Amino acid sequence: MTGHVTGTRPSAEEILDWLGNVPDPEIPVISVTDLGIVREVRWDGDTLVVAVTPTYSGCPATAVIDMEIEAYLRGRGIETLRLERRLSPPWTTDWVTGAGREKLRAYGIAPPVDGTASAGPMAARAARLSGRSNLTIPCPRCGSGDTRKVSQFGSTPCKAAYVCNACLEPFDYFKCH
Repeated sequence: MTGHVTGTRPSAEEILDWLGNVPDPEIPVISVTDLGIVREVRWDGDTLVVAVTPTYSGCPATAVIDMEIEAYLRGRGIETLRLERRLSPPWTTDWVTGAGREKLRAYGIAPPVDGTASAGPMAARAARLSGRSNLTIPCPRCGSGDTRKVSQFGSTPCKAAYVCNACLEPFDYFKCH
């Protein structure tokens, strides 16, 4: 065993491109790179190192994501691989790529509203409690801003349930954090 791909070793950039084919297990329309959770790809001697930041510390999909990344890379011929969990800085929805946001919208999930994650959860909570929160979540189906939150919790812990008052369709909103 040589410790790397048979033949020419792929670059970190090429491997990062490959990881664009590994779907998120909870939202399979987007990849782990669309989510922005793959933080680094590098060679350490003959070992490929992939650093992954979970979307949050209790995310039930973290182990599945690691297994999927490993299976995919081994299927591409990577023989020696190490996955690292990187917790700092913590993941934020600001890391979701533009392509990932469009894929979410096309799938019927409202993507995180740009710039709201950087204010932080405490600022968002303070705005809600004071009645100053006027965050508009556009409907991913018709685009209307006339929507309302039904529940803080959607089909997964990272989403909230909304309904559009214009087209009357329910949808999930990928919460900012």
